Amino acid sequence: MATTPRPSAPERHASFDLVLERLVHGIEGATPERTLADPRVVQIAGDETAALHRRAADVDAESRPQDYQGRTVPETYSWGPLAPGRPGRVLWFLLLPFMLVNLAHWMRPPARGHRRTIRLHAVLVRLAALSLTVMVVTAACALSMDLVAWQCAGRAACTREQSFWLGFLSAESGWWGQPGRRLAVASLLPCAFIGLLWRLSRQTWNAYESQDLLPHQSAPEEDGELRPALSMPGFWYGRRLLARLNSTHTAAGLCTVAVLLVAAPSSYDRQAGGPAALDVCGWLLSVLIACLGLTAVWTICRRGRSENRIDRRLDRAFTRAVSSGSAALVVLCLPYAMWSRPGWRSAGPLPGTEVIYSGLLLVQGAMVVALAVAGTVLFRRASAPRILLRGLAPATAVTLAFSLYNMMAAGAVQGLADWLGNHGEPGTTRGAIAGPPPAMTWQVSAIPVLLIVLLALVGVTHIQLRRNERRLRVFAQGDYPGDSYDMLRARRIAAARARACITDSIPMMLSAVATAVLLLSAATLAGAFVTGAPPGDSGTGLPQFLGELGQALKGIGSWLIALGVVVFLNSGRRASRAPTSHGLLGIVWGLGAFWPCAAHPFARLSYSERAVPDLTWRMSTWCRTTGGRVLVSAHSQGSVLAAAAIWQLSPSVRRRVRLLTYGSPLERLYGRLFPAFFGHRELRALHRDVHSWRNLWRATDPIGGPVFPAGAGEGPEVDVQLRDPIAFGRSEERPLPTPIRGNAAYSADPAFAQEHQRMTASAFPARGAPAPRRSLDHA
Repeated sequence: MATTPRPSAPERHASFDLVLERLVHGIEGATPERTLADPRVVQIAGDETAALHRRAADVDAESRPQDYQGRTVPETYSWGPLAPGRPGRVLWFLLLPFMLVNLAHWMRPPARGHRRTIRLHAVLVRLAALSLTVMVVTAACALSMDLVAWQCAGRAACTREQSFWLGFLSAESGWWGQPGRRLAVASLLPCAFIGLLWRLSRQTWNAYESQDLLPHQSAPEEDGELRPALSMPGFWYGRRLLARLNSTHTAAGLCTVAVLLVAAPSSYDRQAGGPAALDVCGWLLSVLIACLGLTAVWTICRRGRSENRIDRRLDRAFTRAVSSGSAALVVLCLPYAMWSRPGWRSAGPLPGTEVIYSGLLLVQGAMVVALAVAGTVLFRRASAPRILLRGLAPATAVTLAFSLYNMMAAGAVQGLADWLGNHGEPGTTRGAIAGPPPAMTWQVSAIPVLLIVLLALVGVTHIQLRRNERRLRVFAQGDYPGDSYDMLRARRIAAARARACITDSIPMMLSAVATAVLLLSAATLAGAFVTGAPPGDSGTGLPQFLGELGQALKGIGSWLIALGVVVFLNSGRRASRAPTSHGLLGIVWGLGAFWPCAAHPFARLSYSERAVPDLTWRMSTWCRTTGGRVLVSAHSQGSVLAAAAIWQLSPSVRRRVRLLTYGSPLERLYGRLFPAFFGHRELRALHRDVHSWRNLWRATDPIGGPVFPAGAGEGPEVDVQLRDPIAFGRSEERPLPTPIRGNAAYSADPAFAQEHQRMTASAFPARGAPAPRRSLDHA
């Protein structure tokens, strides 16, 4: 492929018929050569991230329109490097909980006119995202500051075993042996972790979220109807909000570190009756931390997304003040913690860790309940059909995000505590360290119970899958009348269709898991409250029984956590290398990376904030300079990008667009999970705005589906179902068995070529149907 951009011939206003066929591939990232079915391809615009390509013979098509009468000018938009599953980005999967919280913002029901409830819903999601950041930083502090610096370095038995890397922080080592100085050194690890997240967030919005949008005036209402939210001018430009969220979450994380730096020395100063100046400093630092924390919460509640206009202000003074102020506060806390206190010895867990962790669990539970109530209220006021989980989807997503990080954090802390504490004091049965907060240990004990729930759901799904296979065998044969019956072939087709139906049951499965997690979290908090100690360290009676049960489950949970981390990373690697795999993690990753950051700034970058402006600019400027029309041919996730770009066009340009989608998740996934943005009303408005629309789908496709399915209300005739496979058995025309393609290779179906010819003919009304042309394989 030629890589040197070759400028196209000058485009000019003319009265000729010229149709640009905009090809948009799915998340698979097909090469331009494959998309255009030609090895000689030239890049005409763009860069190494996203670019426009044409065949070498079509580069100067605008200068000779007479050669393209009755056929289109194919041009592909290649956005493969933007796709969320590149092999080099496996570690992005560790930020999946942040992405789930961000998804919750977009999952609300479409209750128009109820601004206060919608605003409350958005504020709750942003607060949940803030609590998730604090929880992650608390876990990092528990690892380095509590277990290593405070507990292990303060006990001789633990230090002797870890002297090769912890000897200089030993309580007997001299100057660095004082607890406050050990805490100061250990605080560098969570601060570095916060800095890494801050840097990743800044890199993403500098590279993607800062793209220039097409200038246009979009009124809130056109033709007497409220326009879809995705047509708002500032929808794909969230740089101001992201900058504020970035600085606020950074400040909240640093405040958490500062709290743990100050809590222990200030508690000692009050108990030991130290110098009054130190006591005053401790109070002043505590007040400053509280003020900065309240400022972060106020900022989260005060500022949301601005979509009615392109808001280019960045609040540089505020964001710099918050970020710099939080960093300066941590720097002020360091000398206070490092002040010489000769008689101070560390004992037990680090003060403040258990309070912060348990308090966060309670706050997060309350947020989930409040989100469930707000979602239910909005759902009852919404008229859109086929909304998944009856408005509880945001609460489900937030619960799953909390559980993922809480379980991983509890497992990591408990694992390190077991490793550091496996050597007891000489002559005693006690461990070398006190261990993590009881709530964390009880959470590890809940993991086996959660695994049983997951296995039960998998078993129910497997039974349902087999039932669907048996039921669909009759339909598999009925779709191919006249062909001889083959039991094995019918079973394979039925199995493919049954597996495709599993996608529709995934939200209910996730809802069941979220409910189980919420109940188990409440049970673990109750166990920690009743016993007042980790499992196995309880008294008699009921606390003793609960403790022994929790101790047994904790051992199993520790191994399951290690196994779960390996499985999670392996799933992320597989989904990264094969993003079109139809696994649950791959589907969630593709959905989450589409939406801009609205709640959590550390979520994975949104490829749409680069792709949508690119497509909008190209279609709008090409139509304006040539006076021609556009045929958008989009596959799978590319159809979602195409729809978002068409909504950003002016009404006059939208009427020049013909839309051909196939394997599209517009309604099946986006319309049901995000009904406020891709609901039935919005999709009807899109059909009304474009010149024509055709959507192709298969029963074996686990991602795509009809845009206006039966049971969703009356809709226009847009959907065309294709048979998959093309033929049931062997024949003279097809001597070899035809494959079951699912979401791939739609253009290999002859029915695709027929629909493509009809769409092309509609773009040339004065010249009739064009001659048959090659098949475009860019699925």
